[in-house]
Amino acid sequence: MLEKHPQYPQNQLIDSEYFIYCLEGVNDIDNDHVTEAQKSLEHLALTYEIASIHKTCDTIEGLEDSLNALVLDDHNFKDYEIIYLVMPGEANTICLNDYHYNLQEIAEVFEGRLSGKIVHFSNAKILDLDDEESQYFLDITGAKAVSGYGNTYNGVPSSNLDKAFFNLFKEDDNMFDVVEELHQKHYAVCKLLDFRLYY
Repeated sequence: MLEKHPQYPQNQLIDSEYFIYCLEGVNDIDNDHVTEAQKSLEHLALTYEIASIHKTCDTIEGLEDSLNALVLDDHNFKDYEIIYLVMPGEANTICLNDYHYNLQEIAEVFEGRLSGKIVHFSNAKILDLDDEESQYFLDITGAKAVSGYGNTYNGVPSSNLDKAFFNLFKEDDNMFDVVEELHQKHYAVCKLLDFRLYY
């Protein structure tokens, strides 16, 4: 059964125990156009029956407010396995409205709130962390892993590989099996985009 939530027409609510929470960085949250990430999540819902919530933010405060709303107000929070971040940035930063925030700052925003979750970055930004940076992020947030891509967009969005990754998680919650299968089924794209998992 597929139905649209009346308050958020872009969100697909499906009878599912598996959810993705997407936070997308945009220039202006008041601009109402449908983003590529929203289209991708809609496709995920219709094709694979994976439910998602999509929120946009244009400031670090907006990012924190969205996370607070999820953690404090959403009774389904325990069902969200993946926090999907679609934001520009550099190796260990995200960029919101021309301000760069490093992942240490982001970890402090998310402190202790991501227990057991996987934080997955689209290739809108590259993800290049050293051992200390990744360990700090995981320790502070409680996340199970951080994943993303070592190569930038270059005309090849990660959205199709992201969808494949999310769908594999729906079938199997063993992170290592999922990553292995992702590489087996989509080796060329994994290599092209340089898929990475820090745990």
